[in-house]
Amino acid sequence: MDLDQLYTTYQPMLQSIAYRMLGSISESEDVVHDVFLEFVQSQREHVQNEKGYLIRSVTNRCINLLKSARKRRELYVGPWLPEPQVTDIHQTPDQLLEMRESVSYALLVLMEQLSPLERAVFILKDTLGYSHEDIADILQKTTVSCRKIYSRTKQKLQPELTHAEEQAELAEQLSASFIAATQSGDFLSFIEHITENAVLLTDGGGRVRAAINPIYGKARILAFLEGIYAKGSYAGTKKLISVNGQQGAWIVTKDQILTIVCFQFDPQLHKAQHIYFMKNPDKLTHVLQSQV
Repeated sequence: MDLDQLYTTYQPMLQSIAYRMLGSISESEDVVHDVFLEFVQSQREHVQNEKGYLIRSVTNRCINLLKSARKRRELYVGPWLPEPQVTDIHQTPDQLLEMRESVSYALLVLMEQLSPLERAVFILKDTLGYSHEDIADILQKTTVSCRKIYSRTKQKLQPELTHAEEQAELAEQLSASFIAATQSGDFLSFIEHITENAVLLTDGGGRVRAAINPIYGKARILAFLEGIYAKGSYAGTKKLISVNGQQGAWIVTKDQILTIVCFQFDPQLHKAQHIYFMKNPDKLTHVLQSQV
């Protein structure tokens, strides 16, 4: 297989792995680019399994990046949230299939609680369907160790791995309710769709005006939403969008995305447990470019 064919064949898969590992589109693109560049410059004739070599290289590079990223994120201004993947809600059949296979935004947030190794094992198993033996070979661990890591990780992520169809319906309802509230200024109907102990997280990255601390509880979230409405923070065009395969909303001006909003739900209460506001313009660059 020549290099162009190699890139065309494996780049989407490698990009998917890197994004799930890092939660950053820009960093995942850099990782895949660097791995291919190193592969071209290496003595690739000695590589018997090119796919396995590339997956191992991307995974291990992401693990190293995550280890260093944790120190950088300690200095981050306010909550750090993953970079969203945004598409139009009106999809072709192929796009719909791809959307269903994408990792939800809430799951990406939850995976931030995992160690780099736990994250790698989970992604290799659930994204690629790799056996524990294959994962052990990639990560240079024992099969028994990888099996235990996967079992432990699955338990941590279980709340977000079930009730996918139900959560999709709730996301549609809440996204439409949020847009209606930002247009009228009446958030009482919207707020009834969130739990009493809900949490609102805003990622501005110190680049724009945003809540630096999480906002806890239904009453405080209502006061916050009404407060920023009074300041004109919802001025702009509102639109329903798909955020990592689940419906959300955005507020945009002519040439700038102001906010992307999405949710994580409590499957027992059928209400939103977390509300995510992405406002950091550095993390919205790819979104804006994809919509041009």
